[in-house]
Amino acid sequence: MLDYKIITFLKVCETMNFTRAADELGLTQPAVSRHIHLLEDEYGVKLFDYKNKRIALTAAGELLLRSATAMKNDDVLLAEELALAGEVRHEMRFGTTKTIGDFSVIKPFYAYLQNHGDIDMHMVIGNTEELLGKLRTGEINFALVEGYFDAGEFDSMVFSTEEFVAVCSADHKFKKRPREIRDLFSENILVREPGSGTRDILEKNLEAKNIDISQFANTIEIGSMHLILQLVELGYGISFMYRVAAAPSLASGRLTEIRLSDFHVKHDFAFIWNRGSINAERYRAICEEFRRAN
Repeated sequence: MLDYKIITFLKVCETMNFTRAADELGLTQPAVSRHIHLLEDEYGVKLFDYKNKRIALTAAGELLLRSATAMKNDDVLLAEELALAGEVRHEMRFGTTKTIGDFSVIKPFYAYLQNHGDIDMHMVIGNTEELLGKLRTGEINFALVEGYFDAGEFDSMVFSTEEFVAVCSADHKFKKRPREIRDLFSENILVREPGSGTRDILEKNLEAKNIDISQFANTIEIGSMHLILQLVELGYGISFMYRVAAAPSLASGRLTEIRLSDFHVKHDFAFIWNRGSINAERYRAICEEFRRAN
């Protein structure tokens, strides 16, 4: 069970406001302040600074937050398992990003379920940003993501390394044959929503070349890779995506890859969980089994 001071600390970190934290915990504001001071005395460090009348975590506070989040998530899982003590079934909450969930994880997920009939696995689909938030709050135990994450906050294990490519309809007509990214600026570009791993990978790799998606003729933002694929197949612009998502359309001839001399990108799909979790080896074993079945 989490120490009451840690519970208070986590609530203050969530709200970044002592008064609001007190209200949500059913405590007085002086009680919340006292809990934080007790923690600071216990560790001999300052956890919060005041900047422009707002509180902000110190470096020590950031470190404690990472550890406390892992402790909270472990505590939630332990409570669930204690409640099920003596029963045969167990629960595990797993998150995956949309592209991975739709195109990459079906086979290993099926194999895992076949081999572990005693586990009730709950899969959550969301973009990378949403899943990182659910890991921090303990809503999921681990996640499989395609986007960037803080290696100081999360432990990880590579699931696969995937190519990231530009695609268009097989019937798409270019004014001139594109050889570089800049040759595509006259095209409509279809992209995922902010917060998605696919969008993040694209923007960071374009940024490295001083390119922004606003430089394309029109930007169409869609939260579904399936819909993006269908629109690109119909000839409404170009897109950048993981080859695994485009593979069926490329194989059928509905899409074709736009080969560019200045765009050669590969990126890892990675399992992640809260750094410092006491269940790290358990998560690693599950991830290894997924990887073997991929």
